[in-house]
Amino acid sequence: MADEIATIISSLGLSNEAFLAIVLLAFVVIGAIIVIVASRPILDIYPYLQPNARVRARKGRLFDEKQISELVDANNVDDVTNYLRGSPDYAEHLDEYPLEKALDVQLGETYDMVARLAPSSVQSSFKVLAKQSDIDNIKSLLIAKEAGLDKEATEELLIPAGSLYEDISRLSDAETVTDVVAGLDGTEYAPVLEEVIPQYENTGMVLPFESALNKYYLEKLLKSTESPADENTQILYSYIGNQVDVANIKLILRAKADGLDYDAISPYMISNGYQLREWKLKDLMESQDVTGVISSLEGTKYADVLTELLPEYNETGSVAIFEKALDKFLVDSAKSASMKKPIGIGPIIGYLSQKEVEIRNLKVIARAKREADFPVSRLREMLV
Repeated sequence: MADEIATIISSLGLSNEAFLAIVLLAFVVIGAIIVIVASRPILDIYPYLQPNARVRARKGRLFDEKQISELVDANNVDDVTNYLRGSPDYAEHLDEYPLEKALDVQLGETYDMVARLAPSSVQSSFKVLAKQSDIDNIKSLLIAKEAGLDKEATEELLIPAGSLYEDISRLSDAETVTDVVAGLDGTEYAPVLEEVIPQYENTGMVLPFESALNKYYLEKLLKSTESPADENTQILYSYIGNQVDVANIKLILRAKADGLDYDAISPYMISNGYQLREWKLKDLMESQDVTGVISSLEGTKYADVLTELLPEYNETGSVAIFEKALDKFLVDSAKSASMKKPIGIGPIIGYLSQKEVEIRNLKVIARAKREADFPVSRLREMLV
């Protein structure tokens, strides 16, 4: 065997030392490949270790079903407020703001926190999600000026959250809606709002501004995840894509309930959705009525959610039942996504979704408790 190896080395024109060097180099290369392959899962997980630890700590502070039930059974809104003072997430804000505003502040802080701690590969999407605070404040500012509210009353409507809060709050003394749009010059929202000024002037309503902001936000959100590079970003794309599709479906359902046609709806649609691509959205917008929209959804996962509710809709004529079902679909989808990558992006998505649901339910409870003798059974039905 040794003689045969020596013959092979000689035929290659190599010295023994050169042959040994090549063999050693081959072992080094093979070893490096093995190390890279073995360490790849660790490298994928590592960026999520610290964020997930912080998220899990926050998740432990979310209200469970028993606590929500206790709030539902509270006598009045003061009891709800006092109950929430026992939560570290809400206590600080309740000392400074009314209940509903304190809840909005906490949600805004949650978006900012998640955007800061998210790994770089997915951070852009969570930064877009955090823009929701600025968009809500711009909407409030526009509504306030359309209603003729003064500086003090306008400031009460604004939520101290988001990257543009100080700039937006300085516009509280603006006199008109167009003054607000002019004051936002230099921000990413100015071109969006300027484009629909003619529609506002024709209708005298701020709805075109609100719809344009919603469309801009959702398009930017979907674009931030449209090229999934790994399993984590694929899960995030699905999570965000579901939100975009649901927003489109809700808009179409409301429009059809109001008897609006394709031309009236299409300017506000996110045309390149997730599962609902442009051709499918066109079919939905061209449907004659709400029932036609549900029928056109056949073959999508949204049809399963909505079809069984058609008999109830035919009795009540209210699209609210569809909207609630779609909200529950988003919650269930987020829960499913959070379980797919438990040591990746899953816990971040799960926590954010649960926090959004908690605050939404707390707002519903607060509003109900402001009304005397609001039925507890009715309140439970309204919760997501």
